[in-house]
Amino acid sequence: MQQTIEHVLGRHGFFDGMDQEYLALIAGCASNVVFSDGAFLFRGGDPAETFYLVREGAIALEIAAAGRVLTVQTVGAGEMAGFSWLIGPHLWQFDGRAVGRVHAVELDGTCLRAKCDADPRLGYDLMQRFARLATRRLQATRLQLMDVYGHAHAG
Repeated sequence: MQQTIEHVLGRHGFFDGMDQEYLALIAGCASNVVFSDGAFLFRGGDPAETFYLVREGAIALEIAAAGRVLTVQTVGAGEMAGFSWLIGPHLWQFDGRAVGRVHAVELDGTCLRAKCDADPRLGYDLMQRFARLATRRLQATRLQLMDVYGHAHAG
């Protein structure tokens, strides 16, 4: 049974509890995409005009530092990748690389920003969702850093 993008959005945790009318608006900015293992979805410093809801596979968020590539976080099925489309200057802060074959819903940030400008309630709803997600990710990063540095200083 084929599902509509609107249905997929409604079942994704990020959009849990969102009004059906807003899901329909957001679906107009969405498309299904597939990336092969190792493909880059986005590169740090490039214009950021999309974000991704991961349906299958995973996306490694990476930065190049000191001559090596560091994976900051891996975002898997049921999660979302991409904040940079939301707030100017709309440039990717990380590289996003497919880990395995990735099936995702790609959302067009330019389209979505226009819909948020036209309906500030939608914009406020989305901003709250992204703020909650950003807070959870920062907390996870803090715990990861505490683990890394806690072990480094324990010996």
